[in-house]
Amino acid sequence: MKPMAAEKGRITLAHGGGGRLTDQLLKNLILKHLPHQAVLLDSAVLDATDRKTAFTTDSYVVSPIFFPGGDLGKLAVFGTCNDLAVVGATPVALSLALIIEEGFELEALERLLQSVAQACREANVKIVTGDTKVVARGQADGIYINTAGVGKISPKARLGFERLETGDVILLSGTIGDHGLAIMAQREGLRFDTPIVSDVACLADLTCALIDELGEAVKFMRDPTRAGLAGVLVDVAENCDREVMIHEDRIPTHSATRAAAEVLGLDLLTVANEGKLVAVIDRPFAEPALNICRQFEKAARACVIGEVGGSHSPAQVVMTTTTGGQRIVQKPYGEQLPRIC
Repeated sequence: MKPMAAEKGRITLAHGGGGRLTDQLLKNLILKHLPHQAVLLDSAVLDATDRKTAFTTDSYVVSPIFFPGGDLGKLAVFGTCNDLAVVGATPVALSLALIIEEGFELEALERLLQSVAQACREANVKIVTGDTKVVARGQADGIYINTAGVGKISPKARLGFERLETGDVILLSGTIGDHGLAIMAQREGLRFDTPIVSDVACLADLTCALIDELGEAVKFMRDPTRAGLAGVLVDVAENCDREVMIHEDRIPTHSATRAAAEVLGLDLLTVANEGKLVAVIDRPFAEPALNICRQFEKAARACVIGEVGGSHSPAQVVMTTTTGGQRIVQKPYGEQLPRIC
């Protein structure tokens, strides 16, 4: 799929895709007007109490709002909990803000709120504050949800790009591309022998187990949402000025997801996921980390897909393909799949 051309002087859908155009928008415009301390990570770590606290916020505009494996409500709760989880925090409380378009069906709203409640029970978090706004017809596509969350950082967590070293292994908790392709298959009316189901799930129990049992051996964690696995790996390489090496034949995928990606002309490495974890682990602890992951159904197919290499200028991600060749992995330019989360 060819990248969408950016319209000069205006925001395009591609600016929200988590790729290079998003990076340009953040660096060249948004961060320019924020305090110099501002760094837009998945969650901010605060020193407001005797125990470090993580704080995050996210907005969810997925279309359609109900999809195989989940819906907008479940996605809003788990997505925010996951942003807390990957900085080593246990999610504690969320806010819930609804922007609802005039004419939205009350039955659909109730379904979404029931899903929010069930997701909160599964994640063991509470909605402690919220807001509701209604806008005129045509000013929103049905409903949008914003959630903010706070969580308590584990005292055992010591995560950061600065900790990465040559030889550290890259762990992936399972198959990639399922969320993005579940959404797109439904949008396009595609049918496969094996239905594609979104992987949307809460990662907090998994991340807490890794931190609790392995401590500082867990050096970095991220959930590969917008820009997918490629986006996370490129961030790793660029933030520690290293070469990252991965192997295509080690990356698990579902056959239906691969087929859908081929039909739509998409690179699975750049497709969004909503229930997967990428972690960088100290090499001697790779097998214990995999054993922990495999105790969870959502991480049963966890595997080591590569490693952190030596210093490299420019930083790069290199994938050894199934045919034995090598390919440079890049972030997508913009939004391959708009309204995916």
